[in-house]
Amino acid sequence: MLPPYSYSLRQIASELDLGISTVQKWRQDLVNEAHKFENNKIDSSDYSADQKFAAVLATAPMSEHEVASYCREHGLFVEQVKAWKTVSISAHKPQQESQYKLDSARRADRKKIKVLEKELSRKDKALAETAALLVLREKYKCPLGQQRGRLTPLLERRRIVQLINSALVGGARKAIACKTIGISVRTIQRWYNEKARCIAEDARPQATRPVPANKLSAEERAAIMDVCNSTGFASYPPGFIVPTLADESVYLGSESTFYRVLRETGQLTSRTTTKSRKQHSKPTIKIAAKPNEVRTWDISYLGTRTRDLHYYLYMNVDIFSRKIVGAEVYEQELGELAALVLQRGVWSEKCVNEGTTLHSDNGAPMRSFTMQAKIRDLGVASSYSRPRVSNDNPYSESLFRTTKYHHSWPKDGFTNIAEAREWVSNFVSWYNKVHKHSGIKYVTPSQRHSGLDAKIMLNRKKVYKHAREKNPTRWHNKIRNWDYIKEVTLNPESKNVA
Repeated sequence: MLPPYSYSLRQIASELDLGISTVQKWRQDLVNEAHKFENNKIDSSDYSADQKFAAVLATAPMSEHEVASYCREHGLFVEQVKAWKTVSISAHKPQQESQYKLDSARRADRKKIKVLEKELSRKDKALAETAALLVLREKYKCPLGQQRGRLTPLLERRRIVQLINSALVGGARKAIACKTIGISVRTIQRWYNEKARCIAEDARPQATRPVPANKLSAEERAAIMDVCNSTGFASYPPGFIVPTLADESVYLGSESTFYRVLRETGQLTSRTTTKSRKQHSKPTIKIAAKPNEVRTWDISYLGTRTRDLHYYLYMNVDIFSRKIVGAEVYEQELGELAALVLQRGVWSEKCVNEGTTLHSDNGAPMRSFTMQAKIRDLGVASSYSRPRVSNDNPYSESLFRTTKYHHSWPKDGFTNIAEAREWVSNFVSWYNKVHKHSGIKYVTPSQRHSGLDAKIMLNRKKVYKHAREKNPTRWHNKIRNWDYIKEVTLNPESKNVA
């Protein structure tokens, strides 16, 4: 009577060879016992989620035959149970995969965060160390450096140790802090007295030193002084006195001994009539951040085909752009001609009273009154090199070298001054407009003087970056440095200075 057969009472009675009234009585008894048939059964579409899941769990370990029997007993179809099983599996499978992916992402994030925290900690330490070292260098501006065996007073030792301890608290390493001041860690350790637990004073000044066995006696020193102040030797140095005494079979001491005794008694003052050598300080640093701020100039020979005859090339150059702003050829080396070249160069660039600095050496034309007066009239500041130090004027020296090594330079000399002036004019035009100068990133001096080099540098960067992206295997390092040169320095400080 149940699906899928749904036999009628008559078919059942005929099949069992019973009367139809008997079958009807059985059916009525079953209904009375609350068994659900046909009209009273629960439709599979009314199953709740719990019931569906229970059916899936119940049929999971069964064979296909047992599943079919279970479905018949519970009024279900095998296809329904399979569909519920598929839905249950699909509901759990994505959740497991997403959870696995989520866990993997979390692990990767934790690892990345750990690396970033480590890198941040390292950079924080480096930044703190740099700041501490800058403060240390600012507070202690007299580094000891390369003064092995130098006596350091107790107060200075305490101050140095205090500054180093402050730098250590600020995040600096001890070895780097000591190196900044100019001492080693071993020196700090040697200064510290373990027993007294404090900074010890240098014991060398109070040390008891034995008297040298070969020290001169008081009588010998007095004999040397008597000889030096005698009438015959009063006007002579030890270099004359000692050999003269030796000729007389007398030896009191060597020349160095005589000098030492005279020095100790205060009688070694210079008595020469020549002037003492003047100490010349290095020229101050000049920085050019734009054209017409700093110029250098000099005069060089131009050879001719006639022996002992040459012309004079006056040349001014702007160190920021390397542009030749003035070049003239004359037959004489005069301050008046130098002033004329300077005036033409200043007028051509329209920089009168603009604070331009003109650097040169100490030649007669550079120091002449005419040149000095013209410098003041044009509002130009003067600067000079040390005597016989060509390194103080490097830009002009380098320019003259480029001039005389140009391929068109006449090896046999110039025939006349007109030919020399024509050649210099052509060279200046080529140098300013065609020559790509290595000191200014291979642009022409005219391009840099006009401010066009910044755009050229940017374009070169783009070209190099595009080439690296096109074929990265050929680029193991960064691209070539095409950064804009902001400043040019004349006579900079040595890099070795702390």
